[in-house]
Amino acid sequence: MNDEKHYLTPLFEPQSIAIVGASETPGSVGSTLVRNVIDGGYTGKLYFVNPRHEFVYGQKAYDSVESIPQRLDLAVICTKAETVPAIVEACGRAGTRNAIIISGGFAEMGPRGANLLRATLDSAHRHRVRLLGPNCLGIMRPGSNLNATFANGSAHPGTIGLISQSGALCTAILDWALPNKVGFSNVVSLGAESDIDFGEVLDYMVADPRTESIFLYIEGIKNARRFMSALRAAARAKPVLLIKVGRHPAGRQAALSHTGALVGADDVFDAAVRRAGVVRLGKVGQMYAAAQALFSHFRPRGNRLMIVTNGGGPGVMAADYAADIGIPLAEIGTAARERLDALLPPTWSKGNPIDIVGDATPERYAAAMKVCLEDDNVDGVLVILTPQAMTDPTQSARAVIEASKKSDKPVVTCWMGGEQVYEARLLLRGAGIPTFHTPEPAVELFSHISNYYRNQQLLMQAPASIADHVAPRLESARLVIETALAEGRKVLNEMESKALLAAFRIPIAQTVVARSPSEAMVLAEEIGLPVVMKVDSPQIASKSDSGGVRLNLNSLAAVRDAYTEIIEEVKKHRPDAIIHGIAIEPMIQKTNGRELVVGMTRDQIFGPTIVFGTPDSDVRSDALCAQRAVALPPLNKFLVDDMLASTRIAARLGEYRNMPPVNMEALEAVLLRVSEMVCELPWIQELDINPLIVDEYGAVAVDARIAIENLPLTAGRYDHMAIHPYPSHLITEYQTPDGQVVTIRPIRPEDADMEQEFVRNLSPETKYYRFMNTLKELSAAQLVRLTQIDYDREMAFVATTQSDGKETEVGVARYATNPDGESCEFAIVVADAWQGKGLARRLMGVLIDTARSRGIKYMNGDFLAENRRMIQFVTSLGFVLSPHPEDPGLKRGVLTLN
Repeated sequence: MNDEKHYLTPLFEPQSIAIVGASETPGSVGSTLVRNVIDGGYTGKLYFVNPRHEFVYGQKAYDSVESIPQRLDLAVICTKAETVPAIVEACGRAGTRNAIIISGGFAEMGPRGANLLRATLDSAHRHRVRLLGPNCLGIMRPGSNLNATFANGSAHPGTIGLISQSGALCTAILDWALPNKVGFSNVVSLGAESDIDFGEVLDYMVADPRTESIFLYIEGIKNARRFMSALRAAARAKPVLLIKVGRHPAGRQAALSHTGALVGADDVFDAAVRRAGVVRLGKVGQMYAAAQALFSHFRPRGNRLMIVTNGGGPGVMAADYAADIGIPLAEIGTAARERLDALLPPTWSKGNPIDIVGDATPERYAAAMKVCLEDDNVDGVLVILTPQAMTDPTQSARAVIEASKKSDKPVVTCWMGGEQVYEARLLLRGAGIPTFHTPEPAVELFSHISNYYRNQQLLMQAPASIADHVAPRLESARLVIETALAEGRKVLNEMESKALLAAFRIPIAQTVVARSPSEAMVLAEEIGLPVVMKVDSPQIASKSDSGGVRLNLNSLAAVRDAYTEIIEEVKKHRPDAIIHGIAIEPMIQKTNGRELVVGMTRDQIFGPTIVFGTPDSDVRSDALCAQRAVALPPLNKFLVDDMLASTRIAARLGEYRNMPPVNMEALEAVLLRVSEMVCELPWIQELDINPLIVDEYGAVAVDARIAIENLPLTAGRYDHMAIHPYPSHLITEYQTPDGQVVTIRPIRPEDADMEQEFVRNLSPETKYYRFMNTLKELSAAQLVRLTQIDYDREMAFVATTQSDGKETEVGVARYATNPDGESCEFAIVVADAWQGKGLARRLMGVLIDTARSRGIKYMNGDFLAENRRMIQFVTSLGFVLSPHPEDPGLKRGVLTLN
C-alpha cells in the first residue's frame, strides 16, 4: 500500500492513443475526434484505425489496433455498436490497457444492444481492458493538451475536475465555462458506466494533484453503497460540489403509513449529500464561485452571517434572502456593539445588517470589518457597497482585502453598480475574495460555504452499529420477526411492533388485545381507566380513518359499548379487513406533551431512511417541508442533534406556549434506538411510531406499526445500508503474557492524533520499511486517508493499550480492496517496543479473517527485498512471494484467502 500513481492514470494521462473509426467525413464523430485531438495539441503518440482508408488527414491509418507497432495506453472507439465487441477483443490481444467507447446503440436499444454490451464486457474482462462508456462524450485533460471528445469546443486548463453522467449537459457546462474563464483539470463523460463508474473516477481525481475541487453532474444513482463510499472518500480529501437533476419516484411503501408520507426521494438525496460532506448546488453558474470560495484562504466554520453595508436597502435585501434560505443573521455581542458605537456615526443601524451610513470611508469599512471578524458570534461577513457620492469603491475594496487577510473567516462581497465599481471588483477577484453584482448570490455563496462546513462535520461521524449504552435484546426482536415471516405475514400487529421497540429499549404504551366485549372490560380494569381502544387488523394502516379508534374511555360500560361500535364501523368502512380483536392501552395524558412522528422508510436508491416530523406534516406542502427531517443511518448524538436542528419543530420542543422544554435526551435516545433497529434488523421495510409523545419527563411510543420482508440468503450484515456503520462487533481484547490488555478495534476518524503520535514515535528503520521513504510524520492528507476510512471498501485495525487513562496505539494493520473486488492490498506496522511479541500475528489474523468474511479472495502486499524479517513473517502466514513486476527492489506477496 505504498504511494504510487493511480491505476487509471494511463486512461486520463495516456502516452499513446488510437482513434478507432478515425475519419475525414465532415461532421462525423470520427472526424470531430481526430480534429479535437490534433487541434488540442496532444503531444503523445497518436494512431488512426480505419480499414477502409490508407490515410486520415495525411497520417497512416491502420486496419486494426493489433497492427499498431506499440502497446497503447488508450483506444477511443467511435464505430457502430455491432463492431465494438471485436474491436475490444483486438485491443485486449494487443495489450491495450483502456478503451473509451463513444458509440451508442447498446443496452438502451433493447435485447440486441444488451447482448452486444455483454459480449464487449466479456472481452474486456478476459483481457483486463478497462472501459469508459459506452455512449459517452469522451475525456479532456486541458493541462495536458488532451481533448479526446467529440464536443464542439475545448476547455481552459484549471483545477476543477468535472464528472458528468450526461454528455449533453457536459457540453452545455463546457460551453458556459469557456467565456466565463472557468478551467478544468479533467472533464469526464461517464456514459452508461458499464465498467468504470463514478467511484473509480472520483478516486482518480482525489489522487490527481492538478484537481483541487470536484464537480459532479448526476442524473441517477445505480449503486448507493458504492456511490456513497466513493463520494465520502473524495470529500474527505477535496471540496466536492454537485448538481442533481430529477427526482426518484417515491416507493409504493410510502403510501402505507404516515412515515412514508413525510419523505420524498429528493429529501433523501439531500440527506445523503449532507452526510457525504458534499455541497449541492442549484445551478451550473454557482459552480465556479463555490469552488473558488472553498479553496480560498478562509476556513468555513458555521452559518451565522454578519452583513456590513453603506446602504440600508441592499442590506435588507440580503437579510431577507438569508431568511428565505435558512441562513441566520449573527447577533452583535455586547462588547462588539460598544466598539462599533465608538467607531461608527451615531446614526448606524445598531443591529445586523450593520449600516455604516452612505458616507462610509474605506477606513470605516475596515473598522467595522475588524470588529465583526473578531466577534465569536460571527461565522462570516458579507460586505456590500453602493456607489454613492462620497464613496470610494476602489479604496474600500483595498480596505476589505487588508482586513480579510487578518482573519480566516469567510468574507463575501457585493459591489453594486457598473463602471464605478469595475476596478474594485477586479481587485477583489484578484485577492481571491468572491464578489457579486447583487446581494442574493453573495448570500447564496455563503450558504454553500456554511453547508460545506456542516457537511464536513457530518462526514467525520462514524457511528457504531450498536450504541455504547444498554444493549438491545436482539434475539427477542429477531424471534418476533422470524415468527411473523414463518406465518407468511409482512406486517406486524401493534403488540409485535411494540415488542420490537421494547427490545430496543424504546418506552412504549403497554398494549393488550381483547377478543370480546367482556374481555375488553377485564383488560381495561387491569390496565386502569381511562383507556384507548383501537382495531387490530393487518389490513388497516390508518385506524382512525376507518372508524377504528376510541379515546379517553372512562368507564367499563363505555369500554363495552366501544368494542361493539368499533367492530361495526370498521366492517362498514373496510369489509375486506380481517379483524383480530380490539387493542387496549392506557390513555396517555401529558399536559405538556408534544406529538411527534418518528420512523423509517425505504428509499428506492439509498435504502433505510430515518424520518422525524409532526403528525400534521405533509410531503406535498412546501410550506411544511421544514416540519420534517430526514437522515441516513447510522446515527450518533451529533447527527441526531443536527437532524433536530434542521427543522422548525425544534422551536416547539423548547419553551413553547407556556409549556416547559421537552426532555431532549429522551427524544435523542428514541432516535438513536430507531437507528439501531434499522442497522441490526435488515428485515424492517418500514417503521412508524405515530404518535411519539414527548414532554419534560420523557418520551413514550403510543402507537407503532412495522412492515417486514424476507432477506436474500446471501445478505450480509449491513448490505441494506447505504453507509456502513462503525463495525463495533469486530472489537476484540486479549491479555499478553505479562498482563497487559490489548484492544484490537477498527480505526475511527477521532484516532488522527493517536495515529500521528504512533507514526512519529516509530524508528527511522520501521518508518522506512512501512512507507518506503524517510518521512518524519504524516501529512494532513495522509492522516485523513489513514483514519477516515470506508468500512465497506477497506479496513484498518489498531491495537491499543491504556495507560494512566490514555489510549496509546501500538500497532495497525489495514487493507484496501482493489477495483476487481476480489483482491486487496495490505500493510502492517507495529511499534518498535512491541515487535517480536506476537502482536503482528494477532493483527494479521484479525485482518485476514475480516477480508475473507467480506468475500475477498486474495490479499497482496509489496515488501522491500531487504526487509528480511517482514518477508519471513508473511511467508510463515502462507504468502507466496515472487519478484515485483515493475521494481527489482521489491517482492510481491499473494495470500489465497478461500
